[in-house]
Amino acid sequence: MEAAAAAATTTTIPLLTPYKMGPFNLSHRIVLAPLTRNRSYNNIPQPHAILYYSQRTTNGGFLIAEATGVNDTAQGYQNTPGIWTEEQVEAWKPIVDAVHEKGGIFFCQIWHCGRVSTYGFQPNGEAPISCTSKGVTPGLGGGDWSPPRPLRTEEIPQIVNDFRLAGRNAIKAGFDGVEIHGANGYLIDQFMKDQVNDRTDQYGGSLENRCRFALEIVEAVVNEIGAERVGIRLSPHANYMEAQDSNPEALGLYMAKALNKYQILYLHILEPRLFNAQDKLDAPPYSLLPMRKAFDGTFIASGGYNRDDGNKAVAENYTDLVAYGRSFLANPDLPKRFELNAALNKYDRSTFYTPDPVVGYTDYPFLEVQA
Repeated sequence: MEAAAAAATTTTIPLLTPYKMGPFNLSHRIVLAPLTRNRSYNNIPQPHAILYYSQRTTNGGFLIAEATGVNDTAQGYQNTPGIWTEEQVEAWKPIVDAVHEKGGIFFCQIWHCGRVSTYGFQPNGEAPISCTSKGVTPGLGGGDWSPPRPLRTEEIPQIVNDFRLAGRNAIKAGFDGVEIHGANGYLIDQFMKDQVNDRTDQYGGSLENRCRFALEIVEAVVNEIGAERVGIRLSPHANYMEAQDSNPEALGLYMAKALNKYQILYLHILEPRLFNAQDKLDAPPYSLLPMRKAFDGTFIASGGYNRDDGNKAVAENYTDLVAYGRSFLANPDLPKRFELNAALNKYDRSTFYTPDPVVGYTDYPFLEVQA
């Protein structure tokens, strides 16, 4: 009798209802957000990631791997993974296999930091690349960022091709698809935001020109691995790493509409962090609803959600899926905790980006262990 009651309760929790995302049948709507963990020594995914990701896998759950560099100029942080070499591809394979063995759907987030980097992370100590020569203020985010150099127009197709090859390598490693990282002040976001992009060629100036680089990457990756295996993450409202736009609503809406041409699987949008759950749902102009309505595929919202406002967002059709970062990091059994409305482990920010392969990584307790 109690089991039947519990089952009935579960079906009324919007986050725990099934969802068909293109060819993928998801058992619930709770997504593991891509989270940089700085534990891929020398840019090579490590065996300890097998446990980390498999701990957070449920049958039919959707996981997005941490930001993963597309080439040797993509790095901006210590010990972040890449997917541009055969060694990196081979290192990802057992991690992906572990997720698949538990029935998870696993995408790789492909990434280029652009100007959020230093000479020390660049080949031969060269300047980081960007759309601009304007650098990020040194010390912002704890980094001593080096002044970038703007990509020449004729260099841009090579970066687009690097994203295409990263998509190919991700599928070769066994991933189900890729998420193109177009958010958080990194290279693609730098091109899109008018407070950063000061170009005068076809990649600067108008909204259409500033979004050209992002859409060329989408087209290249779609042509390489298929639209049903491609998503993109955007943060039009954000000011991460001083990448801000004067009209974020117009930028977000333009991209949502433009992406429909490529019929990609999903659009993953980051909420403005300074607004609370009620603001997310009710307060224009910061609502994501215009983008949600404009985009034809699956819509994923992320940024500061808890159980209650995630349920409300799904129930009110504000989004299809909700991505959780810090709470999923600290609660490997987050879907179960949401099902039972159980207390959550508190995350330890001091261990987010440390190199330890266990502490703050795979040692957060499960409910049954605590019990």
